[in-house]
Amino acid sequence: MTADRKREAREKFLLGGIVVRAGLSNADRAFLLGGLLELASIKPGTSEHRRLRDTGEEAFKAGAQDRGSPRIVETVE
Repeated sequence: MTADRKREAREKFLLGGIVVRAGLSNADRAFLLGGLLELASIKPGTSEHRRLRDTGEEAFKAGAQDRGSPRIVETVE
């Protein structure tokens, strides 16, 4: 396996881990792709981008302390 293929495989593995960590491993693939496409439309530097990034940072920190189940936060609008 070439270095590029190893790097690509590792990136996919890590991204899959994020899906699992978010508690979405059993989610429909179309749902996941739709959500990711919505996220891709959020411009970096906007308040929504910062809010979501902060939420992710908190989840990573919580995961480092608690290697158990994923931390899912529900919001009410």
